[in-house]
Amino acid sequence: MSNYTITPLEGGLANVEGFYCDAVNVGMRPDASQGDVAFIRSETPCRVSAVFTTNRFQAAPIKHYQRYPEGFETNFVLINAKNANAMTGEKGVEDIDTILSALPEHIKPLNPLMSSTGVIGYRLPVEKITSAFDKLDFNAKNSNEAARAIMTTDSFKKELACRVELSDGSSFHIAAICKGAGMINPAMATMLCFVTTDADVPKADMDTLLENGANHSFNRISVDGDTSTNDTVMLLSNGSSGSYDKEAFAQALNSMLFELAMMILRDGEGANKLVAFEVTGAASNEEAERAARALSNSLLVKTALFGEDPNWGRIASTIGASGIACDDTTLTIRYDDLLIYSDEHRELDPEREEQAYAIMKQEQFTVRCDLGLGEGSFTAYGCDLSYEYVKINAEYRT
Repeated sequence: MSNYTITPLEGGLANVEGFYCDAVNVGMRPDASQGDVAFIRSETPCRVSAVFTTNRFQAAPIKHYQRYPEGFETNFVLINAKNANAMTGEKGVEDIDTILSALPEHIKPLNPLMSSTGVIGYRLPVEKITSAFDKLDFNAKNSNEAARAIMTTDSFKKELACRVELSDGSSFHIAAICKGAGMINPAMATMLCFVTTDADVPKADMDTLLENGANHSFNRISVDGDTSTNDTVMLLSNGSSGSYDKEAFAQALNSMLFELAMMILRDGEGANKLVAFEVTGAASNEEAERAARALSNSLLVKTALFGEDPNWGRIASTIGASGIACDDTTLTIRYDDLLIYSDEHRELDPEREEQAYAIMKQEQFTVRCDLGLGEGSFTAYGCDLSYEYVKINAEYRT
């Protein structure tokens, strides 16, 4: 077992050796004080690993990424807001090539990448985006502006960083910026996340650890049950620290991705509550997962959370509708540790109902459902659905 210390740091991507980032506004976002084009650059080539959306209509930036040969390295990622460059056909990929072909006038790109977020169905404003290259400082370490520039309906920026110190005295850094608040569904949550590290991580480890980390974080959250066309989690390693320990790196990466996923839920468009849906006692882990995901996606459950209504009927009916094996005589439902439903207590007495109200007024709690049938278990994470969510999404293009 490895011996290591993980220390949180302020400043996001700026902490990672050999990486640079910045953002500018080129007029796609009406508020000129917030950028709409950002970059992440490494002064040396990076190994790269990525996990993408499960939506069959993958956006042009993902298709562009997938055209590079397996095991390719890169030193540059360009990110734009306000336009998803999705459902734009082959022209959308060509626009990316046109934009990135303008980079050599400013830097020496190696297999440059692009990522986009915003409205689906419109081609990129190529001239506006390339105009950013005259404004960006390619030697800046401005994580704050980069994190703000990739936001869409987010109400706050999402960035994290840490230093990992090993027992031999060596150390490395991991940092990330992330965006996401709506169209979040546990099939790669709708978001963009860029993780940088100066750890000397082997490519095979990057692929395995990133997939595992995403499965235990972004793939377990749901705001509204919708999956976007652009979901991307990207890990970039330039190895400049010369230091690496697989166990320590995995722990730091998993913690960071999970915390970012919880930030997304807390920022769920108009959300007020972060709720864990813990299903145990299922016939299998797969059945537990199906029930937990159904609970995190259910609109009736989400609106009950918003109304702080301890109506266990919505929990039970959602489990039953998920199609898994279940029995009302063995089922128990708890809010945190408070028993809400069992075979012996099918109706809430006034005292327990008041206790349930108190729990549901909290910003964070757990709904625990024990099916009493086996050893299967799974936990998914969700939030409530408020009036504000409808307002934000009804006015998304206006």
